[in-house]
Amino acid sequence: MQKEYKTITEISGPLVFAEIDEPVGYDEMVEIETPDGETRRGQILESTSEYVAIQVFEGTSGIDRNSSVRFLGETLQMPLTEELLGRVLSGSGEPIDGGPEIEPDEERPIVGAAINPTAREYPEEFIQTGVSAIDGMNTLIRGQKLPIFSGSGLPHNELALQIARQASVPEEEAEGEESEFAVIFGAMGITAEEANEFMDDFERTGALERSVVFMNLADDPAVERTVTPRMALTTAEYLAFEQDYHVLVILTDMTNYCEALREIGAAREEVPGRRGYPGYMYTDLAQLYERAGRIEGREGSVTQIPILTMPGDDDTHPIPDLTGYITEGQIYIDRDLNSQGIEPPINVLPSLSRLMDDGIGEGYTREDHADVSDQLYAAYAEGEDLRDLVNIVGREALSERDNKYLDFADRFEEEFVQQGYDTNRDVAETLDLGWKLLSDLPQEELNRIDEELIEEYYVGDEQEAVTADD
Repeated sequence: MQKEYKTITEISGPLVFAEIDEPVGYDEMVEIETPDGETRRGQILESTSEYVAIQVFEGTSGIDRNSSVRFLGETLQMPLTEELLGRVLSGSGEPIDGGPEIEPDEERPIVGAAINPTAREYPEEFIQTGVSAIDGMNTLIRGQKLPIFSGSGLPHNELALQIARQASVPEEEAEGEESEFAVIFGAMGITAEEANEFMDDFERTGALERSVVFMNLADDPAVERTVTPRMALTTAEYLAFEQDYHVLVILTDMTNYCEALREIGAAREEVPGRRGYPGYMYTDLAQLYERAGRIEGREGSVTQIPILTMPGDDDTHPIPDLTGYITEGQIYIDRDLNSQGIEPPINVLPSLSRLMDDGIGEGYTREDHADVSDQLYAAYAEGEDLRDLVNIVGREALSERDNKYLDFADRFEEEFVQQGYDTNRDVAETLDLGWKLLSDLPQEELNRIDEELIEEYYVGDEQEAVTADD
């Protein structure tokens, strides 16, 4: 029998404090009934032998000392079924698309269990996003966690939608297997305008059919933001490890999630860490990011792309700093490229995919992928350095070789990185485009590519002349 208390002693922001006379479990669910009969859901955030701190999902407005508290004896559960695909849910897992109630096959705690390290399978299969700057230069691997580092006002949402629409597993499709691919989209603290853009795009392109969308809006309680990514990841794990889907989880915006942690920490009067964020934020983020991966003996996989806006475009800020420690690389959205009209404005030089080398090459993408990527990176980096020199001495002072690298850097941005948000390039197109750009450089400059590959793919002036004669 559930015990009911009328012992609320304090209300602080999103938290309610109540006295108790017997132990209550951490993370246990609570129902709070207000004097006018409204029922709110909450979760135990802190528990001692004398009192509990309850975070209330629907906000604490209207709750007073006359409200009653019931402890339900269970943690927050996510109802799970394959029928979730195509549905839109609130940040706390309630249907908001006007569809029927969810009839789950099972329910699971949203906290989830960590993947046993000995059962993890090393990620090494390629996921094609259709975006050249990612597929060609910072390849996404199944089971990887690869965040997007962006800034306020930059088009990270457009890139996220493009990846959600276009992502596929070409390896299985090439073998004639039907690829069960799903996208879990978790939005935290976004505006109503952004939410409408997301939903219009999902419905217009048909991407919603293979997606589950969790929407936490900016005017929803901050506390709900702390459960949204856990709801999304619990759904992803079910689809991946029970239904054999390859699941891509896109979480935006992790900065809003961390701000919610800071708000709750302030309400609990915790001793703050760096810049006022809780000292346990690293552990909290790791609990989310480490839920990506593959498990031996299971067909499915969970791949994560968390998106975060760096306050002040500062990548030493605690949120991107801690995220960088936990994840396997990062994709940088660049403000200068965005101002030039490059879409998507991905800066490949500071971007990195630490697992890229294990998921490209013969049998995965193409045998020339690694060499082409290395050479493109080196040539673009040299061209970028020369741009700084031009600002000092002028272009006329540079050699013919240097001018070729300057032209290469311009063309790399305008033809390789630039593709718009509706263009879907497969990896072969991306690599062919890379060769087209590299063929503007003399053969002797391609010192990072195997000679056999140069003979096969290089199209310089001499080869073009021979082809024309033939």
